[in-house]
Amino acid sequence: MMAAHAWMPLSPCGDGCVAEGATVGRARAVLRFAGLAGVLAAGALVAPVVLVLRGRAREAVLRGWFRLMVRASGVGMRVVGERRFQGTPGRGVLVVANHVSWLDELVVDSVQPIRIVAKRDIRSWPVLGWIITAARTVYLDRERLRLLPGTVAELAAALRSGAAVGVHAEGTTWCGSESGPFRPALFQAALDAGVPVRPVALRYLRGGVATTRPAYVGADGLVDAIWRVVRTGGLVVEVHVLDEIAPGRAADRRELAALAQSATERVLPPGAAVGAGHRAVVAARAPGMVAPGVPARVVLSPAVLPPGAASAEVVVPRRGRSGRRRLSRKG
Repeated sequence: MMAAHAWMPLSPCGDGCVAEGATVGRARAVLRFAGLAGVLAAGALVAPVVLVLRGRAREAVLRGWFRLMVRASGVGMRVVGERRFQGTPGRGVLVVANHVSWLDELVVDSVQPIRIVAKRDIRSWPVLGWIITAARTVYLDRERLRLLPGTVAELAAALRSGAAVGVHAEGTTWCGSESGPFRPALFQAALDAGVPVRPVALRYLRGGVATTRPAYVGADGLVDAIWRVVRTGGLVVEVHVLDEIAPGRAADRRELAALAQSATERVLPPGAAVGAGHRAVVAARAPGMVAPGVPARVVLSPAVLPPGAASAEVVVPRRGRSGRRRLSRKG
């Protein structure tokens, strides 16, 4: 179990959030999976060459490769708004997007390849983890809160150098029918560097209707999440590149995070009705505590379930081990 602390991002989304039912045949899904693996392998082979390229040449090659990855997955893509994240070439910008799927990084880089802030687990992803690391990713260790100031400083330095750097401000994945609160900590880097923030909203649709099929939540492994996507037909991701938030508009990082979240929520309104099968995993933030000042016993009441959730799996640390309880609104 991960070390618990008050900053640890939590999501109420679990396996029950994800829409069921494959919409393409197994043979076609296998072809997509193989195509995705082929593009990934090709990327690993040409990566040493790409790393020596500079400027627009490197950007064009990387953008083309990421677009091939998205296309090989069977996913269509539509960009709404600006075609680049940097309003001023050579000026740093903090790109802030909601987080739903393993596809998110590929989709964002298909618009404009950028440096990203990612959880350290991504380093261990087969092949893709190596490529992402080679792209000068800033890794965030969510289990060791004391390292956060160093991550913010590294991020601010990258922004001052003129880089576009992407973060998922929710800190973890949500299923897409609901979104999480934007965590303000990493917004401090934009304030320190004096650069704008570019909110980006990602919407996954099937047949023009929002879908949770691409969500990477719950007990899913990466391969499981990829397989679900390649077995889904008619999947389209919309990338809404919203107006920049100029330096000076916010007094502090909390206000800046609120401005960015407000911008994305105009495109991604909160899900009013999560299905009755919605399941949540709630992790206590410290032994005996669910949140700062909230004892674990409070969790053991259906009143704390997320809106619309019929049940939740509650994880409560007890003397170095975790106990699990199943709660439901019926008692």
